[in-house]
Amino acid sequence: MIKLKKYTRKTEMPNKLIDIINITKSYDENVILDQLNLYIRENEFLTLLGPSGCGKTTLLRILGGFETPDSGDIIFDGKNINNLPPNRRQLNTVFQKYALFSHMSIAENIAFGLKIKGKSKGYIRDKIHYALKLVNLEGYGDRTPDSLSGGQQQRIAIARAIVNEPKVLLLDEPLGALDLKLRQDMQYELIRLKNELGITFVYVTHDQEEALTMSDTIVVMNQGYIQQIGTPEDIYNEPQNAFVADFIGDSNILPATMVEDKVVKMLGAVWKCVDVGFGRNKPVDAVIRPEDIDLVKPGEGVIDGVVTNLIFKGVHYEMEVLANNYELLVHSTDLFPVGTEVGIQVDPFDIQIMKKPESEDEEAPALEA
Repeated sequence: MIKLKKYTRKTEMPNKLIDIINITKSYDENVILDQLNLYIRENEFLTLLGPSGCGKTTLLRILGGFETPDSGDIIFDGKNINNLPPNRRQLNTVFQKYALFSHMSIAENIAFGLKIKGKSKGYIRDKIHYALKLVNLEGYGDRTPDSLSGGQQQRIAIARAIVNEPKVLLLDEPLGALDLKLRQDMQYELIRLKNELGITFVYVTHDQEEALTMSDTIVVMNQGYIQQIGTPEDIYNEPQNAFVADFIGDSNILPATMVEDKVVKMLGAVWKCVDVGFGRNKPVDAVIRPEDIDLVKPGEGVIDGVVTNLIFKGVHYEMEVLANNYELLVHSTDLFPVGTEVGIQVDPFDIQIMKKPESEDEEAPALEA
């Protein structure tokens, strides 16, 4: 596993809102976050993405003030907020389980934080109306949470957070309890809300498709370390290491040798690529996405293979193709029945070369993101 502690973006943006500096957090001597560094910009939809236990929710709870780091600093709008309680931070959290008060009406749930702040009845009434309209639930104020669907309850939880006018909305796997269709609908709702509100969203999920769909910036995490930071396109098309390539979508990760710049040997053949700077005859990993493999007539590709497995996925066929004793995963809109002999070719731009880590504890160089 690559341990990435620091990184730089290509440009230090002037609208930086949150600086996370050398944050470390442990539970029972288990290190959850290890000297993590990150910054978040104003009006950015930033997603913390990774498997369970990677530290993403812990980081979100530290930002929200529900956890205290063992060391490091959280700088918000130029001020250290390490010791500020959650209710004094301009960051509001929406949890997966919604945390609505079942004995209160929808309007009372939304008004709860405003009443604690001592806002006037007129102000609260206007804010409730504004929030319900924003989440497309006008007229629902007198209902109770248990009368609403899961998606409606989620929108009420968001409404309750936004009436407090936070600069940042923290969302901890808020769509995890919803079914697939409703989850997809809510993804577009959240994008719309973020654009209308003009505030920063920090979103936690383990769902790769969700992160790719919604985010301006994705932070891929594993075992307390940042693995890569970039746009959805960067993360998907240019993974920095094998973990990212394997975690984000489907990938063929192949042992290879970099013969020279723009030439790589893999699967028993020599292929053209576009990567440079790996040296001559150096061991590397080559990443090829299943949809980037073209199946042609035998003899017309770089190598030949045979289709050994086939599944219909709706928008494409997913196939396993045996080539030089290696099973390649291939996605194609064309049908190649099991047993079909095929040629295999890949555009040089679709072969991503990655350096092999010398050890599991090797620390990666600073990333540009």
